[in-house]
Amino acid sequence: MKKLINRPTEVVPEMLAGLVARAPGLTLLARENVVVRTDIATARTHEVALISGGGSGHEPAHAGYVGPGMLHAAVAGDVFTSPGVDAVLAAIRVACGPPGALLIVKNYTGDRLNFGLAAEIARSAGLRVEMVLVADDVALNVPAENARGIAGTVFVHKIAGALAANGASLAEVVAAARGTAASLGTMGVALGPCIVPAAGTPSFTLGEREIELGLGIHGEAGARRAPLSSARELVAELLSTIVARRALEPGQRVVLLVNDLGGTPPMELDIVTNMALAYLHDRGSIVERVFCGRFLTALEMPGVSLTLMAVDDERLRLLDAPADTPAWPHVSRPGSVDIDRPSIPVPQGLETEAFALHADGSAHADALRAGILAVIKTLLTNEKHLTELDQIVGDGDLGISLARAATSMRAQLDRLDCADPAGSLATLSGRIREVVGGTSGPLYAVFALRAARSLGEATRVDARAWSQAFLSGCDGIAELGGARPGDRTMLDAL
Repeated sequence: MKKLINRPTEVVPEMLAGLVARAPGLTLLARENVVVRTDIATARTHEVALISGGGSGHEPAHAGYVGPGMLHAAVAGDVFTSPGVDAVLAAIRVACGPPGALLIVKNYTGDRLNFGLAAEIARSAGLRVEMVLVADDVALNVPAENARGIAGTVFVHKIAGALAANGASLAEVVAAARGTAASLGTMGVALGPCIVPAAGTPSFTLGEREIELGLGIHGEAGARRAPLSSARELVAELLSTIVARRALEPGQRVVLLVNDLGGTPPMELDIVTNMALAYLHDRGSIVERVFCGRFLTALEMPGVSLTLMAVDDERLRLLDAPADTPAWPHVSRPGSVDIDRPSIPVPQGLETEAFALHADGSAHADALRAGILAVIKTLLTNEKHLTELDQIVGDGDLGISLARAATSMRAQLDRLDCADPAGSLATLSGRIREVVGGTSGPLYAVFALRAARSLGEATRVDARAWSQAFLSGCDGIAELGGARPGDRTMLDAL
C-alpha cells in the first residue's frame, strides 16, 4: 500500500485539520472529528441547522459541504465507519438553536442507528431535531427503505441548505429534504477496488476485463459483475436502470450529476458526461443542469456514479442559490443544457497544395498502391511492439498513433490516384496530419508533404526521383524538428 499518510489511526483528524486550515470559514470542535462553521454561534439563532456526516473516505463529502448555503456541521467517522453517537450529539449541541436542526443521513445501518439515537437523546433534552434518510441507490431493486444512500445525498444538502439560509422553518426544510431525496436515483460502476488505510489491501478484486455494476460507496458488492464494455454501453445501462426504477417519463426535467468515485481521470468523466447527455437527449429528457467532478468518493476507487434528480422551477432556484463551501461548485450554470449547440466552422483555406506532376507515374501505379498497403499492414501488425518500445523511451502512444494513421490511410486508399504519386503523398500527408498527434504526427506529415513536392517537380518518375523525394522528406523533418543525423532520432534510421 502506498498512501501519503502518517499513521492509519491519524488519517481522519489530520485530514480535517488540513481542511479547516485552508478554509477560513470552518473550524473543528475540540476533541471531536466534527467540522462546523466559524459563524455557527450567529447562524444557529436564525437558521435551521443542517448536520450530516458518516464514515470518512468519501471526500469532499461531508465536511467539504459545510458553509453558508449548505451544511452547518459535518461529523466524520473513521474511514468507511459511522461516527459514534457522542460525536453526532456534540454537533447537534453546537449547531442546534431555536429554529431546530435537521440530520441528513445516508441510509446505512451504522449511520441510521448512530444519528438516530443522537436525535432521540437531543429531543429528550428539549432540542428540536428531525432526521431525513437518503436512499438514492437504485442498483439492487429493493424497497426504498432498504436502498443505500450515495452521491445524490449532496443534492439534498444543497436544496435543504438553500432553504435554511433563506430562513425557512424546520418543517419546510424537512419537507424539501424529503421531497428531494425521493426525487433522486443513483447508480455506480467500479473498474477497480480501493484500499482502506487501516487494512492496507484492496477491498475486493476484479479481473483485468471485469467491472462491478451498482457497487456501494464502501466497496460493497453491487448488482452484478460484468465484462468491461464501452463508456456508451455502461452509461446506457446505468441511466436506463435509474430511469426505469424512478419511473422518469420522457419530457421530465432533470439534473445530472456525474460523480468520480475517486480514481477516474477528468478525461473519462467528460466522456461519460457526453454519453449521458446523448442518452438523455435521445429519450426526450430535459437536462436543466450538469454537475461533473468529485462530489462523494470511495477513496481512490476508479469508477463513476450517475445521479438523476427530477426538478421543477423551485428546486432549480434552490440548486442555483449561492453556497460558500470548500467543495460545492461556485457556479451552477443557469439555463437549460444545450447538447445541440452548433460547432463553429473551421475557416477555409490553407488546404494541402496540389502538385502538378511533370512526369507520368501510371507505369508504377500498382507498385505504389502495393507499397502503401505494405506500410499499412506493417503498422497495424506491429502496433503492440511499437507501443512497448515507446513505453521504454517515450510515453507509450506511438503504436496506437501509427495504427490510427494506417487505418486512416486504408480508408483513403480507394480514392487515391496512384498514377499521380505526388498527389497521393500530399493526400496521405493531410490524413496523417489530421489523425496523428504528438511529436511524430507533424514529422511524418512534413516528410510526406516534402516528398510530394519533390515528385511534383520531377521530370521522370523513376528510382532516382523517389530517392530524391525521400531525401527531401528527411530535410523537411530536420528543418521542422531541429534534429540532425547523429542526434539519435528517427532521422538516423531514415
